[in-house]
Amino acid sequence: MPSVFWFIISFLSGAIPYSVWIGKMILRRDIRNYGDGNPGMTNVFRAGGKAWGVVALLLDCVKGAIPVGLAYWLYDLDGWGMALVAVAPILGHAFSPFLGFRGGKALAVSLGIWTGLTLFQAPILLGISLALTLLVTGSDAWPLFPAMLSLLIYLIGWHAEGWVIGVWGGNLLIIILKHRKELRQPPRLRPWLRKSFHLP
Repeated sequence: MPSVFWFIISFLSGAIPYSVWIGKMILRRDIRNYGDGNPGMTNVFRAGGKAWGVVALLLDCVKGAIPVGLAYWLYDLDGWGMALVAVAPILGHAFSPFLGFRGGKALAVSLGIWTGLTLFQAPILLGISLALTLLVTGSDAWPLFPAMLSLLIYLIGWHAEGWVIGVWGGNLLIIILKHRKELRQPPRLRPWLRKSFHLP
């Protein structure tokens, strides 16, 4: 019963479309008219600049971190029931009922759920891995895979339980699903790197 309760809470928390609300109530713009039409924090950056983009990023992280962190650390939920609770905010964000079951690409909320589970270890690792990969390729989607791989290596080294690896797998599947269009394009090196190796 606690797992079902926290799953619902976590899903609904993840489903809150903060980025769309910031666009409509503060920027007076529909962020889905910008960039790739994604109702997530990336288009808040495009529509409203860095300050509001950072606010959207933090809100998307928090809506994953708080319910997961409360269930895991305060209420001692564990096992595969906790795995479902951890994946729930990502599902809610990616398939928000408040947006007709269309949602964002679930990057910031993914950072949030790993904050809820590991505090700062996994988010720092993901941030560093993503930043280093972005130095090499400018693709929107492909840099996520080295970051997720580094997280998996960390989890294995941390001797994480099977259900934690299950959360990682569910997270990866949702990311692949939400980035399937970008993944049809092969990764491309940054211009400075292509120039260094005399590549086209």
